[in-house]
Amino acid sequence: MCPHRPRRGSVAYWPRIRARSIVARIRNWPSPDLDKPTLLGFAGYKVGMMHVVTIEDRKGSPLFGREVVKAATVIETPPLKIIGFRAYMATPYGLRTLGEVWVSEPPKYLDRVFTVPEKFNTEEQLGKIKGSLNVVSEFRAIVSTQPKLSGLGKKTPEVFEIKVHGGSLQEQFDYLVSILGKEVRVSDIFNEGDYVDVISVTKGKGTQGPVKRFGIKIAPRWHKHRKGARGHGTRGPQHPGPMFTSPQAGQMGFHQRTEYNKRILKIGHDGEDINPSGGWKHYGVVRNDYVVIEGSVPGPIKRLVKLRFPIRPREVEHSGKPQILYMSIKPIEVT
Repeated sequence: MCPHRPRRGSVAYWPRIRARSIVARIRNWPSPDLDKPTLLGFAGYKVGMMHVVTIEDRKGSPLFGREVVKAATVIETPPLKIIGFRAYMATPYGLRTLGEVWVSEPPKYLDRVFTVPEKFNTEEQLGKIKGSLNVVSEFRAIVSTQPKLSGLGKKTPEVFEIKVHGGSLQEQFDYLVSILGKEVRVSDIFNEGDYVDVISVTKGKGTQGPVKRFGIKIAPRWHKHRKGARGHGTRGPQHPGPMFTSPQAGQMGFHQRTEYNKRILKIGHDGEDINPSGGWKHYGVVRNDYVVIEGSVPGPIKRLVKLRFPIRPREVEHSGKPQILYMSIKPIEVT
């Protein structure tokens, strides 16, 4: 193997295997400086892409104050239903569940996901957690998506946890009690111009060869004894053995990926403002709140996308909120 040849494929993401679930999992949560308790994330469904004309408001940019064209992604964000929350305590082996609270009358559509407990004493569990606040490490809300409100034509919701941060533990507990059984909208958590991390599962492409998977060269075909042109050739030495980084065929796509610091260009509350005539291709009609994210987002259309407060916040200064002058899907009036 030539030591001076260029690397074929990145080893930043390994192993390249299928994600455990089609719903991405957030393993780490940031600790932003917040004055009051709030959820640190949200979720929505990818609708499609377009391009927008905006005024460059990033200070220090050579195009500051001028019109620029940017790619953007539309994500429909129906309200999340708060169906419960959990209290965790820190142990030498990680977080351990101290207790959990569920709504007394959970929505019927949860039966599509798991068996809902027939009887649950909400007040008793609230009193148990309230009396153990001195050992609580953090709170996480148990939320449910409501795809039936969107244009997906889907009924089965996704249930997952979102960490609560800001204020004291007592304030976080009171905040969760106040929103238990209610709906939370994306505008309650994020604002236009905020940066977010986008977590999703990419498009699945099945088993692919090393040429498409890693970009190795196609061998010349004029050799008399060559059996294949798209193979990887030698995988390395016999001893101590081939390296796992050597390009070879295998799974491509359907990997969980996180893209950091994506800016929110617009948060809308009426899908008619963004719907093209005839609806979005392969998606349908946006009927709820929506978010326009600058740039691309991992995953195909209709896939669940999770938004999170940035864990690696950028030190970028803007002159104000984003100003969208034109959207390729539907022109808007400049205010």
